[in-house]
Amino acid sequence: MKMTMDGFPAGQEMEVTYPAFKVYLKLTSTTELTFEIKEGRFARTETVAIQIIPLGNSAFAISWTEADGATVTNVQDYDRGLVHSFVTLPGGEFIRMTGPIIVTTPAQNASDDRPQRNKALVVDAMTSLFQRRDTSAVERLYAPDYVQHNPHIPQGRDALRSLVAGLSSDVFYEPGLIIAEGSFVAIHGRIRGWAPAPQVVIDLFRIEDGKLVEHWDVLQDEVAVGAAPGGTAMFDSDERAHQIELGSA
Repeated sequence: MKMTMDGFPAGQEMEVTYPAFKVYLKLTSTTELTFEIKEGRFARTETVAIQIIPLGNSAFAISWTEADGATVTNVQDYDRGLVHSFVTLPGGEFIRMTGPIIVTTPAQNASDDRPQRNKALVVDAMTSLFQRRDTSAVERLYAPDYVQHNPHIPQGRDALRSLVAGLSSDVFYEPGLIIAEGSFVAIHGRIRGWAPAPQVVIDLFRIEDGKLVEHWDVLQDEVAVGAAPGGTAMFDSDERAHQIELGSA
């Protein structure tokens, strides 16, 4: 997969707290950043020229050389909110540090593409398992320690794989409205063949490291529009056109 600079959060200002000190970073552009260390033996403010290499999944390797000859490589991982820093000081001392990110000023353009990636992952999972009954998708898409909150389904990937393998050919899932924020995705859908009557279901997933790690769901038997007092459908396949990312909708 070709990596691009599209997700780099130019303009973002943030604090990174390492075990020994805190650094304030301003990602001025894709070619320059300013850092400030207020206390300790490294205390100073400097603007440096940087080189950036996209690593995928909202992670970037950023390297620079400081005025005193120190060289720094930061792996800035915006999926996990961490910076891994590797520093060689002028005298040859090598330092490895990891610290969490706190964003104090957001980027000029939204950089978090997790909602889009996570929505695609959830649709892939639901259609692979409950349209095509593809058991190989369980290992590909679900984490080894997958947690299941449906009280009628045993825990773990093996149980899910067995469930999918035993599904009737009548089972068919239709995805509808999808809502995503951060590491969570909620999807509204309809499933036939799971129960005597078609059911409308909301599935909620938590995603980590590109895998589904936790699942909750709520199901209702579908009621035809003519039999519903409100006169509106419980599910419409055209919902799929509405994809919502909270905070950016």
